[in-house]
Amino acid sequence: MSEMMETYIKEAENALLHTYNRYQIVLDKGDGVYLYDIDGKEYLDFVAGIAVFALGYNNKEYNDALKAQIDKVLHTSNYYYNVPAIEAAKKIKEVSGMDRVFFTNSGAEAIEGALKAARKYAFLKDGKTDHEIIAMNHSFHGRTFGALSVTGNPHYREAFGPMIGNIRFADLNDFESVLSQVNEKTCAIIMETVQGEGGIFPAEKEFLEQIRKLCDERDILLILDEIQCGMGRCGAMFAWQKYGVKPDIMTTAKALGCGVPVGAFLLNEKVAANSLVAGDHGTTYGGNPLACAAINKVLDLFKQDNIIENVNEVAPYLEERLNELVERYDFILFRRGMGLMQGLVFDRPVAEVINKALDKGLILINAGSDIIRFVPPLVITRKNVDDMISILDSCLGSL
Repeated sequence: MSEMMETYIKEAENALLHTYNRYQIVLDKGDGVYLYDIDGKEYLDFVAGIAVFALGYNNKEYNDALKAQIDKVLHTSNYYYNVPAIEAAKKIKEVSGMDRVFFTNSGAEAIEGALKAARKYAFLKDGKTDHEIIAMNHSFHGRTFGALSVTGNPHYREAFGPMIGNIRFADLNDFESVLSQVNEKTCAIIMETVQGEGGIFPAEKEFLEQIRKLCDERDILLILDEIQCGMGRCGAMFAWQKYGVKPDIMTTAKALGCGVPVGAFLLNEKVAANSLVAGDHGTTYGGNPLACAAINKVLDLFKQDNIIENVNEVAPYLEERLNELVERYDFILFRRGMGLMQGLVFDRPVAEVINKALDKGLILINAGSDIIRFVPPLVITRKNVDDMISILDSCLGSL
């Protein structure tokens, strides 16, 4: 580590709240699927800012669109219309098939809005405020109070109780577990279509279909969290589209802005017409012209550059190469995932492997202590996969 990098890290530790155990590098710039630290060292990036930089770094068309908007206006507030927000809403409706959009600043805020919409929908039916929401064990929806309340990891919640009330937990891919939690107060079921932080667990098609049928029969709202697994990562614009099971409310963020902080929750017309009205929900920055200029260009580039087609071409090759590692090393138990959202499950903690890879110029991240998560930019090539496997293999061999 250079003296300059060491100095910056010490300054950070003296100034920033220590809520992250950060890797000991200071990143400076990016280009394509590579990041560079302040010493100029190159890193192949298979994290993409935690599934954010779908288009890779330093995309000129994306950068130019943001620069152009900066020269016009960054913010006006939601008391006025702005063209980027109107265009972004139209485009995201087209690719999602949903009917109404509310732009937020983050994924956690999108979850908060989705929960409020569900509770308001139930309140308007019977005037009661004791409705319950069913969430999944091992899920992760964010760190704000509402999002944390439906996050199925007790360790994240225990120091911050009480959470918002009337939340029950069931098991993903276990319909009887969900059914056992349903009662006359149930107003919504929320889940990630593919669990991310909880270990890269895709929902099973039959399970999702059963949940949809249950919701239809009892007028329960299905909320699908597509914050990490959406935006093309799983081989469709949104992962639920691969199942053919449409939610009543969905959330998105991360790659929606490809680096600009932005999220959204989307509703079908039934929920939109019978839930939130003027005065019920708001945001100062959400849907501002800069964020929506980012969304517009991201959605344009997804179509122009055939991003989803690239995912469906490269993802099977990534799976194949990861499966080779599973066969080669006894301490790797199996691979699971969907598209370019993959995980290798180990029989031991993976921190040592991730740190070794970082030293060798490969950026990886975990999903739980025993899983390496692979969420690279969606523009990666087979050559990038081969390079990643080569570095990772050399790290595993040293174990």
